[in-house]
Amino acid sequence: MNDQTTKTTNAMPEIFQLERLNTPIGRMLIVTDGEQRLRAIDWEDHEQRMQQQLRRYCRDGALQLRDAVRRSAAWRALEAYFGGALDALNGVPTAACGTEFQRQVWGALCLIPVGQTLSYGALAARIGRPTAVRAVGLANGANPIPIVVPCHRVIGADATLTGYGGGLERKRWLLSHEGAATR
Repeated sequence: MNDQTTKTTNAMPEIFQLERLNTPIGRMLIVTDGEQRLRAIDWEDHEQRMQQQLRRYCRDGALQLRDAVRRSAAWRALEAYFGGALDALNGVPTAACGTEFQRQVWGALCLIPVGQTLSYGALAARIGRPTAVRAVGLANGANPIPIVVPCHRVIGADATLTGYGGGLERKRWLLSHEGAATR
């Protein structure tokens, strides 16, 4: 069993289940809580970043990741998505922690249809904050559950691909998988 613990104060650690999914673009880490809500997704080559992000939002930074004993709904939905069922992610229960502004941006990301893209500026305008383009970009980059909250669908104002935490090659693959035109 993979049991990774962070000890800080006497606070009881939050316990999350960790699953791994082999995908066409690398091994994915999927973290769910005791209520089977998706808490984080990242790529195996970015595991440390994911753990730091989870700690940031846990009580006193205390968390425990345990290998899941059975497949979560999130794991099954992601497997189906990578298998071609692009609507399989609809309705995956999530519990992402973030600021009110970040959650607002993440909610708007979920409204970008499969196969379409949107610029950071258009996303900022969509949430009623047209001058907050940079803040929207930062919130997009802080998204702990990419693909389910489709931050990969946000592109530059000139329609070019811009940053993605998993790397531009993964972003390009995801958009191609969804049938979105890219530059």
